[in-house]
Amino acid sequence: MYLSDNQILEAVQKKELVISDFDSARLGGVSYDVLLGNRLIVTDLAKTNCIDPVNKIFPKTIEVHLSDTEEYILHPGNSILAEIWDNIGTNSNILIQLSGKSSLARIGLTVHNTAGIINPGHFLNVILELTNLNKVPIILRPKMPIAQFLFSRLTSIPSRMYGSTGHYNENNFKVN
Repeated sequence: MYLSDNQILEAVQKKELVISDFDSARLGGVSYDVLLGNRLIVTDLAKTNCIDPVNKIFPKTIEVHLSDTEEYILHPGNSILAEIWDNIGTNSNILIQLSGKSSLARIGLTVHNTAGIINPGHFLNVILELTNLNKVPIILRPKMPIAQFLFSRLTSIPSRMYGSTGHYNENNFKVN
C-alpha cells in the first residue's frame, strides 16, 4: 500500500524516512517531487567507438558539473546519467520507488530505465538515467523538478538491510 502525503510527512517527522532539505511544497497526494542535481555523467563520444557489454567494453564518460544557473541541452536520442539533488534513505520498513513525472514524459524525457527501487538501509543521491525520446532538444536545469518518489510500507523490516552490504548506507549519508 502506498503512503499518502500525511503518512509521508509523519514518516519524515519520525525520521523513519530521511529526505535532505525536505520541502512540504514538493509533497504530492502520494508522492514527493525530487530535483535535478548539479552532476551529470555524459558519454565521451570522441573516446567511445562502441559499447559491448559481453566483452566489458563500456563507454568512456565525462563528469559535468553545472552551477545552479547553468543549463544542459539533452539532444534527441541521447542518454546521460544525472544525480538528483535530494539525499534520501530509510532504515525502517519503507520501500522507496522512483517514478517519472508525467509532464516530462509527455515531452519525451524518461528518467529511468531500470533500478527504480531504493531498498531499506539505502541512503543516497539517486542516479537517474535520462533519455530524450523527442526529436528536439530538451533543456535541463539544476534544481528543476525531475522525478518523484513513491513510498510503500513493507509488512516487516527486512532481515537483510541494504546498509549492511552496500556502500550507500546511513554512515556515508551526506546532507546538502
